[in-house]
Order: sequence, then structure tokens, then C-alpha cells
Amino acid sequence: MNKVGVAYVLWLGGLFGLSGLHRLYNGEKKTGLLWLGTFGLFGFGQLLDLILIPKMVQVHNERLSEKYKPLLEQKPIALTIEQVTLQSSRFTGVKSPKLIDSTPPISHQQATISLLKAAEARGGKLSVTQGVMATGLSFKQVETLLIEMLKSGYVEIGNDPETGIVLYEFREL
Repeated sequence: MNKVGVAYVLWLGGLFGLSGLHRLYNGEKKTGLLWLGTFGLFGFGQLLDLILIPKMVQVHNERLSEKYKPLLEQKPIALTIEQVTLQSSRFTGVKSPKLIDSTPPISHQQATISLLKAAEARGGKLSVTQGVMATGLSFKQVETLLIEMLKSGYVEIGNDPETGIVLYEFREL
């Protein structure tokens, strides 16, 4: 969809000898070329267009919406993703590039220790996002670990006074 502001900026091209750009922008090819060749009908047409530009843009946008209305009324195409299983025997000995960082999963105890170290580095306070960054676990996994610590009494929960982010506070650190 065309914008009135852009059309006015293109209208200013007439001050530099490029009259009619605003008309070409709004699909008025014949009159746009006429304005370009005659310096905006010797300036009179260019000045008149100052008043006509909003209506010109509206008419152009209506033409576009009518032209593309059938496409807009169609239902969006749903993208389906299917899982493909490959037989590993076909690919024995074939090296594949690493697409995903395949670091080995860490144990529950290792994750807990990583969270404690991250909290200690941050003055005893840790958000879920900071925990994810420190451990490499998912948000859900980190949140589950922190809630377990909360239930066991090792952690208190609060909010950052400035941002409102949920912070888990380790009082012993």
C-alpha cells in the first residue's frame, strides 16, 4: 500500500526537474510521463497535485486491494512438517556436519552445581534466563530445578525492583 508521505516526498522531485514521480508511484503512468516531459505541465499541474495527492494515493490503494482481493480471501496455506526417519545402515561410514551443538546432557547434580555457581557470580540472585545461559538447559528444565530448590528451602523467590524479572535468591551465597 502506498503512503501519502512518500508521494509528497516524490512530489518534491519536481523542484529538481523530476516532476511526476509521485504520479508514477501511484500508478498514473501516462500522466506521470507527461508531467516528467513538461515539468509538471509547466508547474501548474505540479502545484495542483499538492491538493490531489491524498486522493491519488487512496484511489491507487483501492485499485490494489481490488486486484489482490481474491488472494487475501484465500485461506493461508498451512505448512506441515513431517518427521523423516532414515535407516542408519545406509549411512555407515558417512561423516555428517554438525548442525546442532551436540554437547552431552548434564546430570541433575551437575546442573544444580552450575546454577549455584552462576548465582554466586551474580551476588546470590539468578533469573531463569541466566540459569539457561549458565547450564545450557532449556527454560523449562532450569525453572523446574529452581522450583525444586525453592520447595526444599534453599532458595527464595522475588522480583527485581527495576525490571520486575523473577529472581531466585540464594541467601547462603
